[in-house]
Amino acid sequence: MFPIKLTGAQIFFKVLEEEKVEVIFGYPGGAVLDIYDELCRHENIRHVLVRHEQSAVHAADGYARASGKVGVCLVTSGPGATNTVTGIATAYMDSIPIVVFTGQVPTRLVGSDAFQEVDIVGITRSCTKHNYLVTDVNDLARIVKEAFYIARTGRPGPVLVDIPKDVQQATARYEPIKEIKLKSYKPVYKPNVKQLQRAISLIKKSKRPLILSGGGVVHARAHEELREFAEKIKSPVTSTLMGLGSFPPDSPLWLGMVGMHGTYAANMATGECDLLIGIGVRFDDRVTGKVDTFAPNAKIIHIDIDPTSIQKNVPVTVPVVGDCKITLSMLNKMLNEDGIDEKELEQIRKDWLFQIEEWKKSKPLKYEQKEGEIKPQYVIETLYELTKGDAIIATEVGQNQMWAAQFYKFHRPGQLLTSGGLGCMGYGFPAAIGAKVACPEKTVVDIAGDGSIQMNIQELATAIQNNIHVKVIILNNSYLGMVRQWQELFYERRYACTYLSYAPDFVKLADAYGAVGLRVEKPEEVRPVLEKALSIPNVVFVDVRIPPEENVYPMVPAGSPITEMILV
Repeated sequence: MFPIKLTGAQIFFKVLEEEKVEVIFGYPGGAVLDIYDELCRHENIRHVLVRHEQSAVHAADGYARASGKVGVCLVTSGPGATNTVTGIATAYMDSIPIVVFTGQVPTRLVGSDAFQEVDIVGITRSCTKHNYLVTDVNDLARIVKEAFYIARTGRPGPVLVDIPKDVQQATARYEPIKEIKLKSYKPVYKPNVKQLQRAISLIKKSKRPLILSGGGVVHARAHEELREFAEKIKSPVTSTLMGLGSFPPDSPLWLGMVGMHGTYAANMATGECDLLIGIGVRFDDRVTGKVDTFAPNAKIIHIDIDPTSIQKNVPVTVPVVGDCKITLSMLNKMLNEDGIDEKELEQIRKDWLFQIEEWKKSKPLKYEQKEGEIKPQYVIETLYELTKGDAIIATEVGQNQMWAAQFYKFHRPGQLLTSGGLGCMGYGFPAAIGAKVACPEKTVVDIAGDGSIQMNIQELATAIQNNIHVKVIILNNSYLGMVRQWQELFYERRYACTYLSYAPDFVKLADAYGAVGLRVEKPEEVRPVLEKALSIPNVVFVDVRIPPEENVYPMVPAGSPITEMILV
C-alpha cells in the first residue's frame, strides 16, 4: 500500500500528533493561514491565542519548564517572526526545549524583500540551538521531527522552523518517521567511568566540599539523585538561580542561592571550600563574581551534558560530560559499591559543617519590618505560607525576581519559572499562563514589578479568554526597582529615567479586562487580601504598595569577589 498524499499543513499536524503535542501558543497571519485552517480539524490540539508573539514564546517556555515537555508556538512571517526573538533568546540562555514555527513568504519570493519577509533563520542563528528553512514539502516531516528531537535532547534549547506558504500548500507522500539519526549530533548521556573515579577520589580527600547545583539538575529532574548524593558525601549544597528547586530547602545541608544576591552562607562557603562540585551549571558572571577569586581554594569537579560549557568560564580539575541524572545515579552506585563510610565522612566534615551552621545563624536572610510599611519580603513569605510551598512561581526580572528567589522556598524542579540568563522583563506573566495550561491543578503565581508587568500586560486578554486563572502579585514601588537600586548604590542616587511617575491603576485595568483587581496598602491587609486572591476562581491582579527605596540584600557589586557582600 502506497503512503498517503497530504498537504504540508496536514503533514505538519501529523508530526505534531506523533510528538504528542497537546498545546500550541500562537498568533495567526497571512503566511500561516494554511496551517491555521488545518488546525480547525485537529480538536485534540489546543490553541491558545496570545496577544503578542513574544508572549507566545514565553508561554511555550513556561509550559516547558513546568511540565518537562517541549513547548510549541506558531506565528506568521515578518513582524510576527521578529517578535519571537526575545522569547527565543530567553529560552536559549536558560536551555529550555521549545520549537518555534514561523510562516514565510513563498519560496519563489524568498530574498526579494517581499511583503512581510524577513530572514528569520539568519536573525535567530545565534540564539537557537538549531534552525531550519523548509524549501521542499518532502523534507517537512523529517525537519519537524528533527526539531523536536534536537530541542529536547542533550542540552535542551529552542529550535526554529521557518515554513514558506507554498510548502504548506504543496503535497507529498507521507510516511511516519520512526527514528531520528543525525550524524553530526550525538549527545553524550553516560559519563566516562574513569572520570567518575577521579571525582570520587577528590571527594574522599576533601574536608570542605560544596555542591553547586544548576539548571541542568532541574532540566534532568535529578533532584532525588542529588539529595542522595549530598547526604551520602555529607556535603552542603547551594544552587544558582536556575537551580532552585533541585534540593530540599528544609534540609540542614541547604545553604540557599549563591552569587550576586546569594546568601551569606552560600557565598562564604564558596570562598572557603576545598572542593566545588558543579552539577549542571554554566558558572556565569552573576554566580562567580570576579572570576579569579571564585572558589580560590578549591579543586573543581564540573558535571554537564554540554562539553562546551566545561572549562568555558572557570578552570576545572575533573571534567565530567554526561546527563546530570544518569551521572549522579552512577556516582551514588559507585559510592555504595566502594563501601564509603558515611560516619567517617561525617567526622571529617564536622568542622566544616559547624562553620556552615555558624554562617547560616550569624547572617541569615532578613529584613526590618517598619511600622506602616509593607515589606516585599513579608509578602512573599506570606504567599509561601498560604500556598504551603506548593505553588508554581513565575517572576518578572529585577528586585521582584530576587526577593522571590530568596524568600519563597522551592521544593521541586519546575516550580520556579524565571528568566535567568537573559533577564527578560515581561517574561513572568505569559510564562505563568503557559505553566497554568501545563498544570491546571496547580496554583500559579506571577511575582511582578510595576515596571515589568507592563511589558506584556495585554496577556490579561489571553488569560481571561482561555480561563487561565493565574494570580499576579505586583510589588509596586513606582520605580524600575533594580536599576534604581544600582543608581542609589553606585551612581549617587541619580535616578535617571527610573521613576515611573505615571502608571495605570492596576485594579481598574484588571477590571476592564474582566479580571479581578485587589489593592494592599497596609501591612495588616497582606494576608487577608492574598487569601482572597488565591480563593477567587478568576485571574487576579494584586497591587501591593511597597517602599520605593527598598533594596535587595545581600548584594555583591559587579566585578567584586562574591565573598565581599553588601549586607545592609
